Parts: sequence; structure tokens; C-alpha cells
Amino acid sequence: MSIVRDIASVAKGMSITFKEMFEPTQVENYPDGPGPMHGAQFEERFRGQHVLQRDENGLEKCVACFLCAAACPANCIYIEAAENTAEQRISSAERYAKVYNIDYNRCIFCGYCVEACPTDAITHGHGFELASLNATSLVMRKEQLLTAMPAQPTTPTLPK
Repeated sequence: MSIVRDIASVAKGMSITFKEMFEPTQVENYPDGPGPMHGAQFEERFRGQHVLQRDENGLEKCVACFLCAAACPANCIYIEAAENTAEQRISSAERYAKVYNIDYNRCIFCGYCVEACPTDAITHGHGFELASLNATSLVMRKEQLLTAMPAQPTTPTLPK
């Protein structure tokens, strides 16, 4: 009796497989769709490639507190701190991250680093095309993670 039941189960599974085999394939518009993301649509909570934020003055928000590195369960964040000087201000605090690397070979996109950051310096962006055949290209440096400098407003000059 169990042999007949097993054969019936396999036949039912194969019938579903054969039915799906002849259905038309449904795919998203990626990578040829319209828009800057080429048809890819993201939920707001999507966790993509990390982004290091700047404040309204264009200074880096990261103060090299190492809380993100301490919170990371995959140990993929490496930071070296340096002191700000009066001549050269990188961040608004006393220290800044001289080196900030994220190893995407190890990152599991858990979001603990984003939650741990007291200054909201690190966030998840929507970058998702991170695959590479070269493992060294998956170690993102600070320069690759930083947002662009905000555009400085131009002040109009008055004619004399």
C-alpha cells in the first residue's frame, strides 16, 4: 500500500514539474529596464552596499568610535583612527576614520553596524551588484563607500 502511495506522490510531483516546464518564463525588467537602476525595484528596508554619510558641511560623519566594527558578527569592518587637526578637518569630532574598509567576502548584510553607529555615519544603500571573480575587489575602501561631496551653493556677486 505504501509503494502505491509513494508512486502517486512522485507522479503528482512530476506532473507539476512538467506543467511548469511548458509555462512561459516570467522575469523582471532587470537589467534592460528603464531608469537608473535598469528596472530593479527596491523596498525601503533593502540592505545593499554600505554608504558612509557626510554632514551638511561636507565633513564625514564617522568619528572612528569602532562601535560598528565591534557590533559586526562577521568581523568584516576594519578601521584605523586618526586625529583631526585645526588645519585639516575631516570630521566634526576629534577623530576621524583614516582607514575604513568593509570586506564583502565576509559581510552578511545583517545591519548591526548601521544600528550601532551613534552618528548615523554608516547606512545601507541600494547597491546590489557586488559579485566579482576577484576576491580583492570585494574589499571596499573608504573612498568607494563615501557619498559625494554636497554641491556648494554659489553666492551671486553684486555688480559694483
